[in-house]
Amino acid sequence: MLNNIGLPGLLLIAVVVLVLFGRGKISSLMGEVGKGITAFKKGVSDGSKEIEDATADSARDVTPENDKDKV
Repeated sequence: MLNNIGLPGLLLIAVVVLVLFGRGKISSLMGEVGKGITAFKKGVSDGSKEIEDATADSARDVTPENDKDKV
């Protein structure tokens, strides 16, 4: 359905959106989208760090008892 829009169609849509909402409204909206993306990336990295910490804490020492005395 949207395969044949092309560059002129996209420019027309951008101009219509700019006229309807105004530059200030679009600018603030893009700022909020940027903040949302940043918060999402931070949440993902915090979650993966928690998972790594949990797996590191649950890791067992499998060294045989005889070898522990040598170290």
